[in-house]
Amino acid sequence: MLFFTVVVAPSVFKVLPVEWSSKYVRNFFPKYYASLGLVTLICVFTESDTTNKALLAICAALFAFTLLYLTGKINSAKDSGFTRQFHWLHGASVAINLFQLITFIYLLVKAS
Repeated sequence: MLFFTVVVAPSVFKVLPVEWSSKYVRNFFPKYYASLGLVTLICVFTESDTTNKALLAICAALFAFTLLYLTGKINSAKDSGFTRQFHWLHGASVAINLFQLITFIYLLVKAS
């Protein structure tokens, strides 16, 4: 998550033309959310600590929410030219992703 956020996403938008970078991101994010959500869900069932399990379950639910609901709304707002709505929805997805990243870092530090 950290590598994509810090390295890949900014590079894609710097190097590729807008129409290509948009196509790439639209293709990538469903896979990103699905794969991270699946791994997180597996962790829910392998974790014994109830607090950790709850945090992982919240993160898994947020991956599902962004995959099944938020991504479609973001794409629709962008396609319709609803700039304000797009920025708000995209900001929400960034905030969710940041929450998940901080949660995972917390769980890694706690485990060591």
